Amino acid sequence: MLFDTHAHLNAIQYEEDLEEVIQRALSENVTHIVVVGFDRQTITRAMELTNNYDMIYAAVGWHPVDAIDMTDEDLAWIKELSAHPKVVAIGEMGLDYHWDKSPKDVQKDVFRKQIKLAKEVNLPIIIHNRDATEDVVSILQEENASEVGGIMHCFTGSAEVAKQCLDMNFYISFGGPVTFKNAKKPKEVAKEIPMDRLLIETDCPYLTPHPFRGKRNEPSYVKYVAEQIAELREMNYEEFAQKTSDNARKVFGITR
Repeated sequence: MLFDTHAHLNAIQYEEDLEEVIQRALSENVTHIVVVGFDRQTITRAMELTNNYDMIYAAVGWHPVDAIDMTDEDLAWIKELSAHPKVVAIGEMGLDYHWDKSPKDVQKDVFRKQIKLAKEVNLPIIIHNRDATEDVVSILQEENASEVGGIMHCFTGSAEVAKQCLDMNFYISFGGPVTFKNAKKPKEVAKEIPMDRLLIETDCPYLTPHPFRGKRNEPSYVKYVAEQIAELREMNYEEFAQKTSDNARKVFGITR
């Protein structure tokens, strides 16, 4: 079985053929998908999907790019939703210094608020990090995020950064970029992560793996991530798929 730990089936790209996308995932033995909401619209849609599909769970949080738009009412709403039995994480949250929509100080404040909320409701957190590694790690350490732990989503950092995150009770998740031919560092790091802390994802509709790079991504393609890392680690594919699925159920507290 396969577990896609980070998907955006709540995106507009799936409006026309969501049912077919779900069926293709099932045909590739994808048994669980966490759909991540990161603003009012995508969170609402993620919650709808959890009600419509047994295999879909939700993460609810506020994306750093849109941090400037988050209100206290939004944070209270996320807290309320966190009590839903199929909400399994808070996020994605973090820092994104690539885009300049939200000032860095605003991003940091919203990031800290969501970590505090996750600790209050006792749910793991999903971390988005783009061009902000030093500040992300520092804030996680300062806020004692290790109390809830979580997932470093679509990890592309160094082995040293991965070690810092592992020490804070985080799992390391790899997506499509690990399949790219020029992805030397992600491939090296993927071989080194302890097997009991490794996860896979698609981040669909983005970051489509080879051989479909440039096209819309979808949960069924998580198998290409699994195949690549299993090969790198010289593991049996079925064993790798099972172990990463077990890891995902553990971090998200899913028992079935």
